[in-house]
Amino acid sequence: MAYTAYEDAEHGDAHLSDKDFRRLSEWIHANIGVCMGPEKKTLMEGRVKKRMRHLKIPSFQKYCEFVFSKQGKGEEAPFLIDAVTTNKTDFFREPAHFEYLNRTALPRLASRNASSGRNTFRIWSAACSSGEEPYTLAMVLQEYVDGMSGWDYTILATDISGTVLEKAGQAVYQDETIQPIPLPLRKKYLLKSRNPGNSIVRIVPELRAKVQLRKLNLIADAFDISGEMDVIFCRNVMIYFDRVTQEKLIQKFYQHLSPGGYLFIGHAESLSNLKTPFVYMAPTIYRKDG
Repeated sequence: MAYTAYEDAEHGDAHLSDKDFRRLSEWIHANIGVCMGPEKKTLMEGRVKKRMRHLKIPSFQKYCEFVFSKQGKGEEAPFLIDAVTTNKTDFFREPAHFEYLNRTALPRLASRNASSGRNTFRIWSAACSSGEEPYTLAMVLQEYVDGMSGWDYTILATDISGTVLEKAGQAVYQDETIQPIPLPLRKKYLLKSRNPGNSIVRIVPELRAKVQLRKLNLIADAFDISGEMDVIFCRNVMIYFDRVTQEKLIQKFYQHLSPGGYLFIGHAESLSNLKTPFVYMAPTIYRKDG
């Protein structure tokens, strides 16, 4: 489907209709689990309008016709998902999590793993966005294993958005975004641009090699992930899901964690009202028994 010119609202429908909003929000919920209630209509309208301009589609109605066409389901669906999902992230976001990981979780996991003859940590950043979280984890893990002879770690980083995964793979960040990283770690794990005019940095190859990036939908019936994880970070994602979806996701995380493994969730999230076998350890930090 092609259009020759974008017609502004005065030539097409000025606003997203309730009917088309319901169609789009129901599709989004069914495909990625994100709930978009009526209060999100203005947000969706603004983000969809950007896609309409890019595609030169003249109206919201025409855009919906395209999205739900055979061609649109194949071509536009990933862009619609990118448009409506939130990818806010920072290096060392919620720093108490990384302090707990370093001081409490990793020592306990190291003792447990060593007793079973394993000298590795397996970490999963389950909504990695543009990479700040998994590379923060890589810095913390690298610092930790540097003091342990023969130990290593791997990090799986997944997200529903191919766009942010591409950014994570590039591992290039604006200089102003790295301020939360402690200065000694910046010097050790970041490379400055050779062009003095570019205020960008890149994660060193040694850390990039530790992070495996994959596209993954958290509401899929099953995750194609082999082996058990020692730690799962899934922060500020479940707030967009309904209770049923949250409980299903928590159960899948439980299955993919090793006994004694840890789950870290976002500061605005809690498992207290959900049916879950996890044990509370600290605010937004839970552990699998064993």
